[in-house]
Amino acid sequence: MNILCILSLAMSALMVSAQSISQDEIEIQWQQFKLQFRNNTKFDVNSVEEDKRRQTFEANYRLIVKHNSEANAGQHSYRLGVNQFADMTADEYKQMVNGFRAHPRPPAKSVNTRTARSVKADNLPASVDWRDKGIVAPVKNQGNCGSCWAFAAIASLEGQLARKTGKLVTLSEENLVDCSATQGNNGCGGGLMDYAYEYIIAQGGVDTEASYGYKHLYDGQTVYPCAYNAANRAATVKNYTNVPMGDEEALREAVATIGPIAVAIDAQYQTFQMYESGVYDEPLCFEKMEDLDHGVTVVGYGSDNGRDYWLVRNSWDTTWGDAGYIKMYRNKNNQCGIASAATYPTGVDYKL
Repeated sequence: MNILCILSLAMSALMVSAQSISQDEIEIQWQQFKLQFRNNTKFDVNSVEEDKRRQTFEANYRLIVKHNSEANAGQHSYRLGVNQFADMTADEYKQMVNGFRAHPRPPAKSVNTRTARSVKADNLPASVDWRDKGIVAPVKNQGNCGSCWAFAAIASLEGQLARKTGKLVTLSEENLVDCSATQGNNGCGGGLMDYAYEYIIAQGGVDTEASYGYKHLYDGQTVYPCAYNAANRAATVKNYTNVPMGDEEALREAVATIGPIAVAIDAQYQTFQMYESGVYDEPLCFEKMEDLDHGVTVVGYGSDNGRDYWLVRNSWDTTWGDAGYIKMYRNKNNQCGIASAATYPTGVDYKL
């Protein structure tokens, strides 16, 4: 009886903490949010759009407070926070995140792909963080463009290039966005990391970011002509490898022995939208290929308070998540499909 009473009191406290937020507090948070994230947007104080954003922000802020109160009580392994997406509805967020275009993988005998063997790697290190080795570039920002696939593909290639040369050179996502339609990608409308590598193989290289900068931070609508210049290429790719679908142990082996690996995940949930820290655990996440909607890069793995995790680099700037990163639950039935479409380039060479 005492235990039941204690639990009841704890649950009541959580409900009160989420429901008792004053309008004054919400208004303060709203103004801070606009100052940090919407200073380039000129809202009319009395406009319908301002009211809509304010109402959406309030609903999301209450969700954040409720979730974090539950996390304080041990109900969640991660926390939420206000970020640049805090005034977006769930539907708006889903439309924004949907840049990975799920597609059946080519057969293993395809000319430009081979399927990695699944090996139980008993002797792999308990934890890996490739940032410590200097082969992971600072977090980038895809902005208002469904180009996550390009950022994920480039991050893995940058890692391979840095491992081979000892020099970290940032490469051009815009090159892939503008130039890989023939391979099946659709620019800001979405694409696949495999198709990105197919383009680099066919073209004979990819340019540096310095020579071919990103143009879609605030504009996801304009289609720019391909401006690839072989004189500015920094890397070539001969092949790419697909990690066996759904095999987290094979993915761990690839991360430990190869470097950063491009993956696709189911990122449609508001818990991902406003993730801030901790080990992300979303039981609603799907793992099937057709449910994957966002390309990211696994740059390490480890354990935190007994929870195995993947260390994942996103492309939503450092204002999202844990300075642009998220720890996603590992060894939990391929949660969010993180091992369902993992890929990395091979035969990488430096050309500058």
